[in-house]
Amino acid sequence: MARSPQTRVSEYRKPIGGPGRRWCLLLLLVFLLNACGKDSDRPVETTRAGDPGRGRQIYAANCVACHNPDSSRDGSLGPAIKGSSQELLEARILRAAYPPGYTPKRNTNVMPAQPYLKSAIPDLAAFLR
Repeated sequence: MARSPQTRVSEYRKPIGGPGRRWCLLLLLVFLLNACGKDSDRPVETTRAGDPGRGRQIYAANCVACHNPDSSRDGSLGPAIKGSSQELLEARILRAAYPPGYTPKRNTNVMPAQPYLKSAIPDLAAFLR
């Protein structure tokens, strides 16, 4: 028995989800609200020493798209950052700003804030020393 085109179309219009979908949406909402931390603009607590090996991995995963893989050389968009102070890293990574009194190497605002890297700043600073 062949189905008519109307019957086939109506089969695809059945609602998707139900109670399970509502729970997934609720969990997603809770996750997103928790991800927006209120303390992302607080200074980084430096209670632990930075790990240069971990800093190298973080640099390779997050920075080399704009900065050179060799941090002592200028990149395609970003300047050389070898020797950058932790204060400069905090300002640039957390707020996309410069510390008071700092004169930037390039006068651009290309780099966005990346607050998800807050806990990695000591490692990046140790790698860039």
